[in-house]
Amino acid sequence: MSARRTTQIFCASTLYGAATLAAALDSGCFGRADRRILLVTNNAAVPETTPAVDEADGFERLRGRFDSVLSWNETISPLHPAGWMPRGQDMPMLQRHLRRIWELGDDRVELALESLQVTPALAIAHLLPEAPITVYADGLMSYGPTRNKIDPLIGGRVRRLLHLDLVPGLEPLLLAEFGAVPEAVPVEAFTRVVEELSGPGAGAGGEGPALLLGQYLAALNLVTAAEEEELHLRMVRGAIARGHRKLVFKPHPTAPDAWSRALVDEAARLGAELTVEDRTVLAEVLYRELRPALVVGCFSTALLTAQSFYGLPVARVGTGALLERLTPFQNSNRIPLTVVDAVVPPLEEGGADEPAGPVADVAELNDLVAAVGFAMQPKIRADLREAAARHLSGPHAERTRHHFTRRRLTVLNLPGGLPLPRHPQVRRLARRALRLRKELRKRGAARK
Repeated sequence: MSARRTTQIFCASTLYGAATLAAALDSGCFGRADRRILLVTNNAAVPETTPAVDEADGFERLRGRFDSVLSWNETISPLHPAGWMPRGQDMPMLQRHLRRIWELGDDRVELALESLQVTPALAIAHLLPEAPITVYADGLMSYGPTRNKIDPLIGGRVRRLLHLDLVPGLEPLLLAEFGAVPEAVPVEAFTRVVEELSGPGAGAGGEGPALLLGQYLAALNLVTAAEEEELHLRMVRGAIARGHRKLVFKPHPTAPDAWSRALVDEAARLGAELTVEDRTVLAEVLYRELRPALVVGCFSTALLTAQSFYGLPVARVGTGALLERLTPFQNSNRIPLTVVDAVVPPLEEGGADEPAGPVADVAELNDLVAAVGFAMQPKIRADLREAAARHLSGPHAERTRHHFTRRRLTVLNLPGGLPLPRHPQVRRLARRALRLRKELRKRGAARK
């Protein structure tokens, strides 16, 4: 009797994710397989108008690592990847259907997924129920707690968490409740993949421009479109105030073109020249091609790859205001915001985003992330309560106070919150008063 074939299926929704997988394969993070499939998912609101991973500039240089490239969008068409989850009663039929159309037969399947907490990764995990799972991290999200409670039948299949070592010494929290073992993809392997994506002729001579990174935060409902445009204008003004006269703006692929035009006009008004990078390339490719003198962003993962992998000067804009207004507190963007705010210096000296002081060392940063992680997900990561209480009552608490809301600390009975009476009814009234106070503040701000 012949041994069963092993098929590895790697799911990717971004070129950054595909490059991370390529680096992991090159460095031996995955074992031998008879067949390797790259399953591309396009999670854009309107996939028909947004290029998928396999249509991005440079992807063809990564394709050779896989035996075939399949589309999840085509597999479940006309349903949308971000909104479809198979019904329980349909599962056996769909499992057989998937094995047939992907020619899996009775292969032993291994999965590499991103963002397991949500679809499409969650749907794929359900449809291949016997497959062990490796989760590879979506940038800075790996340092935060799992955003939703995951079915133990799914979470228990996760063997490890592959991640880039964006902040050396910082321990990821993602999926640790299931015993997932963090494993760093070698930095050298990732930068070699970026070099491959850059192609010949990369590496500009002389001093490079200031590179401004757009994220399109309005699409995530974190800010309004007008506020995000102003955030980008602050990047322009701040970079010029530092003496940069050549700027490059890398917009998010789905951001409005009008924003880019406003930045070009503002730079010209201030005596500088701004060009817009309209290729769908990784920011890391631009680091090699332009060797920028400064990289500016809000809380993009690319700020940390610039700083840790390429040794480039970096600066942040807008993290202070976003930390204050980000809702709900358990929003999964909070940890990326926390990390960038803690380790990246502000662009505007003495501005609103100037913290009380930088995080002193990686031990303090681990304590801060653990405290924020517990405050975000106290039920999923109840084991972090002691670490959170220690940090919030320790010598660095005042310096990192802006990462927490008084209401959240009060509700969780953590140091820094308001003292609450022990009687349950009085405690409920106090919580209601805190909610009303917050609502009144929002209304007052809206009137202004």
